[in-house]
Amino acid sequence: MFYDALTDFIFVEDEPRKADIIFIPGSFRPELARRAARLYHEGYASYILPSGKHSITIDRVGASKEQEMPEAGVAAGAAVSITSSVYGTESDFLGEVLRGEGVPGQAILREPEATFTWENAIYSRRVTDAAQLAIRRAILCCKAFHARRSLMYYQQQFPDTEFIVCPVVVDGISRESWHQTRLGIDTVLGEVERCGGQFHEIMKDRITV
Repeated sequence: MFYDALTDFIFVEDEPRKADIIFIPGSFRPELARRAARLYHEGYASYILPSGKHSITIDRVGASKEQEMPEAGVAAGAAVSITSSVYGTESDFLGEVLRGEGVPGQAILREPEATFTWENAIYSRRVTDAAQLAIRRAILCCKAFHARRSLMYYQQQFPDTEFIVCPVVVDGISRESWHQTRLGIDTVLGEVERCGGQFHEIMKDRITV
C-alpha cells in the first residue's frame, strides 16, 4: 500500500558498523545520547558529536515549560522532573547524558549553535573540519521518524562519507505503528513535507547553470 513506500522512505535503519564518529542531531531526548553511548562502548566509534542550541520554535532552552525527562545517569524508568534551562544548549544536555553513561569527555565533541536540522549538519561539518578529522564513515543517532531528513542533510554536508543510521524510536512512533495513531500520522507526513519543502532550496542552490 502507499504507506509502505512512505514507511521505507522515512524510517531508515542500518546495522551498526565501525565508524569514525557518531553524530547526534540536536534534541532534548536522552534516548539518543544513550544509544550513542552504547555504540561507543561497543567500539563502533571513537568520537561522538552532539549538535544543537535549541529549537527555533522557542526563545531559549527550556523557556516553554518544565519537561519530564530522565536525568543523565539515572536508571531507565526512574524519570525525575528537571528544567531543561539548567542546560545551556541541547549539546550541553546530550553531553551530560553521554558523560552520565560513562563516555569520557575527550571523546565528546561539541556543536552548540545549530537551531534546526540543516544547521546541525552544517555546523557539525565545521567542527570536524576544525578538528582535522577525516570522516570516512559515520553513525547517525536520531529519532526514528527523523531519520530520512537527518540523513539527507548530513549526506549533503559530508558527500564523501558513508552513513550508518542507528535510530531510536521515541513517542511510540515506529515504522510498524506510525499509521495507527493521529500523532504518528501527523509526525511522519510532516517529515515527508519537510523533506520536500526544506530540501527544495538546498537543491536549487547547487545548480550552477
